[in-house]
Amino acid sequence: MAEGSFFQRLKQGLTKSRETWVEKIGAIFQNRQWDETSLDAMEESLLTADVGVKATQKLIDALRRQAPNGDQDLGQEMAARLQAAMVGMLQGSAPASKLSPLSVKPWVILFLGVNGVGKTTTIGKLAAQYRSAGKKVLLVAGDTFRAAAVEQLDIWAQRAGVDVVKHKAGSDPSAVVFDGIQAAKSRGVDIVLIDTAGRLHTKVHLVEELKKIRRVIMREQPDAPHETLLVLDATTGQNGLQQARVFKEATAITGIVLTKLDGTAKGGVIVGIQEELGVPVKYIGVGETIEDLQPFDASQFVQALFER
Repeated sequence: MAEGSFFQRLKQGLTKSRETWVEKIGAIFQNRQWDETSLDAMEESLLTADVGVKATQKLIDALRRQAPNGDQDLGQEMAARLQAAMVGMLQGSAPASKLSPLSVKPWVILFLGVNGVGKTTTIGKLAAQYRSAGKKVLLVAGDTFRAAAVEQLDIWAQRAGVDVVKHKAGSDPSAVVFDGIQAAKSRGVDIVLIDTAGRLHTKVHLVEELKKIRRVIMREQPDAPHETLLVLDATTGQNGLQQARVFKEATAITGIVLTKLDGTAKGGVIVGIQEELGVPVKYIGVGETIEDLQPFDASQFVQALFER
């Protein structure tokens, strides 16, 4: 898929965010000068956009450090400086290569996330992308608590043309994972994508279960999981951040997948999540199709967010 077409879809997907707060920020400086009052108004706009307290403070500090040079329209200059500051903050999540560096075989990716965030769909889309890149992929249905999750993964496996390892609903998730890793090794699989349960209301149980799954993976495949991706739904804003904290306490996370960015006015949450957690955003989703999930590129994202 051409880069340009994803950029257009990203821009389209971020329309709500652009209309609600990016345009407001431009308007702040149209009618007043650069002073504490206008900076306060800007701070408020960023907070309402779910950018988060820590990230907002950092952005405002960056703007405060340097007075406008007066060479151009104040609104445009402040928007440009805000963009530069945001890109700088997000660059901690350097653009992922098109797909992960698959230096080990099988390359194991563990997926975390509460129910309803688009975790199984994300696994299915990545499976399809890896498959079309010529890789041999295996899905592991580790969310055994919901029969629907296993069925959904099955449908994605068929659609992507990949195999899936599953047990009957209610089985021990780590047993499914054990079988999955064994199957991957014997079948010469390149990439294993593991789904897990996401019932956050039983935090202790969830944490113990994830630890057990990790132990099984590490025992069967040293250095694995090679990636642990937490899937978050952008439409939940700050709640997503709370979920992320719980998962981060439970297990090491190497990256975040932010889905449903096309359905929210709070696209700024991506800045807050990364700043608060110190975990890079690896992929973003802006729609239903397989191509709507792409590696995250900070400057492309910020450009799409601000460009009229």
